Amino acid sequence: MDQQLQNLPDVLIIKPPPAFISFESDFTQKFNILRAWESPLPLDQFLTTHAQSVQALLCRAVTPVNADLLQMLPALKLVVTVSTGANHVDKAECRRRGIAVANARNVYSEDVADIAVGLFIDVNRRISAADWYVRRGLWSSKGDYPLGSKIGGKRVGIVGLGSIGYEVAKRLEAFGCKISYNSRSERPSLSYPFYSNVCELAANNDALIICCALTDQTRHMINKEVLSALGKDGVIVNIGRGAIIDEKELVKCLVNGEIRGAGLDVFENEPHIPKELMAMDNVVLSPHKSVYTLESFKRGSEVMIANLEAFFSNKPLITPVYG
Repeated sequence: MDQQLQNLPDVLIIKPPPAFISFESDFTQKFNILRAWESPLPLDQFLTTHAQSVQALLCRAVTPVNADLLQMLPALKLVVTVSTGANHVDKAECRRRGIAVANARNVYSEDVADIAVGLFIDVNRRISAADWYVRRGLWSSKGDYPLGSKIGGKRVGIVGLGSIGYEVAKRLEAFGCKISYNSRSERPSLSYPFYSNVCELAANNDALIICCALTDQTRHMINKEVLSALGKDGVIVNIGRGAIIDEKELVKCLVNGEIRGAGLDVFENEPHIPKELMAMDNVVLSPHKSVYTLESFKRGSEVMIANLEAFFSNKPLITPVYG
């Protein structure tokens, strides 16, 4: 068995994968997994021990792949992240060092879109709040629950019309919503109106659904000005990254009734959430779980293995972040 492991390529995993992902047996048949989190050695010593053999690193968003880490892994030639977003990876430094980066690309797009639409419906129809109302016995003591808001006919602006945003648009079109969008570039093949300015998108819609990646350009892109343009009847849903929204400004707008509600799967300082958000029944909270389905993780593990196999066979990556 030891001889067999010696013949398998080393793949480093620094922090454990989520407990509900059972793909390790697939990996161990094809790669020698170096489990840094199980080692009694401090991380820097563990990395030094394996520095010359580790050519591939498998990580998720909780593992920052920065210049300091890369410097400790001089033989590294591939970073595979299990997430769609790769903002935890210093891509510029990877390029400089000749390290390829692969991600999950659109493996999770449908599942994330489902959560986005679910949050949108929940905020408007007040499903979670009504559930709480019934469970507290308030239906019998206080009578009928306050009215929600109709889904059909809503004008919905999607920020980031990539694979996830497009899946959101398709689903909401089926509900009779009117879709427009902002993205890095216009997609002429689509009939949805395009806004190059997010503030104008907000001003011309009843809701914003945030589907873009977190970059230096999108950090706090949804600020006080955008939220004010969305207005007191507006709803915002975020399944991108928490820091795309200026969370302090969002809290102020919700507390002061400057927007009507929010559905949030992501937050600026996860897992810490402002107490004001937890106290409001017009806010639906989700613990960054939009990709969490058995089906998506099975497909995700298949893509990760395929990328590693391609790399160690000197073939093109399946889902490269850059060429």
